Amino acid sequence: MAGINIKSLTKHFGAVQVLNDIDLTIERGEFVVFLGGSGCGKSTLLRMIAGLESITSGEIWIGGRRVDQLPPGERGVSMVFQSYALYPHMTVRDNMSFGLRNIKTPKAEIDRRIEEAAKILEMPHLLDRKPSALSGGQRQRVAIGRAIVREPDVFLFDEPLSNLDAGLRTRTRVELAQLHERLGATMVFVTHDQVEAMTLADRIVLLNNKKIEQVASPVEIYTRPATRYVAQFVGSPGMNFISIAGVGDAGGLATATLPDGSVIRTAVALDGLSNAGLTLGIRPEHLVVTTSEKGDIGGHVETVERLGDRSLVHVRLKDGSKIIGTDPGMTTVATGSPIAFAVDAKKVSIFDANDAAYHSVN
Repeated sequence: MAGINIKSLTKHFGAVQVLNDIDLTIERGEFVVFLGGSGCGKSTLLRMIAGLESITSGEIWIGGRRVDQLPPGERGVSMVFQSYALYPHMTVRDNMSFGLRNIKTPKAEIDRRIEEAAKILEMPHLLDRKPSALSGGQRQRVAIGRAIVREPDVFLFDEPLSNLDAGLRTRTRVELAQLHERLGATMVFVTHDQVEAMTLADRIVLLNNKKIEQVASPVEIYTRPATRYVAQFVGSPGMNFISIAGVGDAGGLATATLPDGSVIRTAVALDGLSNAGLTLGIRPEHLVVTTSEKGDIGGHVETVERLGDRSLVHVRLKDGSKIIGTDPGMTTVATGSPIAFAVDAKKVSIFDANDAAYHSVN
């Protein structure tokens, strides 16, 4: 296994710039997920690491060796695609061995690698079947097995679970996490699905508008997003944003006065905050239904989504803005009724006019 070092990487397709001055280090044995919306450049970045796309400028290093001028086969990487890309006329065994046979690997070594990969992926019984006799999840395992037998320095996954149904995606996601634990390999995984990113990654690289917005662990990405974009992209539903009419001082910590007159205490340091262009950020689970006497903010219920373990309560505030809060279990809150939420000061964020985030100092 090997680490990856990307230096000042830029990519243009003609006059269109896709990535701008990307710097990123991926450690040996790390599972890193490239996350972002469509068109953010995450798959292009992965394909440049693989050698399937040329770079416009910059450098790519794998295992201490510069590889951006090398062909894909000499980079020590193996890629798993969204489409599986299996040969329909070949058995699973032949699909897995095809690349090794092309580079004249001895038959005994090919057999050893295939048997080992099949054992890891729990599919020895599938080796003599053809792809048409496999389920979608089994085909994806074969594609992963084909990558394993190459014994690469780095595994690259380009949205490999996108073609699976919801239940199978969950099971395959668990299998991928277990595979990483067993192999201890460096893995880079591209997805637009935040659940995949949050459950698989050691670190998430969140891309937006040709650049990296934030690189951090899933917990930090969620609890301390670097920008408003990160806060709204990660989380389902995303963070609530409410304009701040003014800020006050409560022992060095900011209090936020909202347009409807509500005053929200925060654990964000007042020092460094301007008094204009600020936005309060609160995740729905940190707005908990309470009595009007204990409430920090309130309005009228517009919609209720009962999800079983919790209910999402959509509320219109007095100034006309909308927020989403939560009530545990199958709430009895009724549409059209008045409602109040309690706010945990330590869970509140403030965003400045440039969308940079300020978080709790505690």
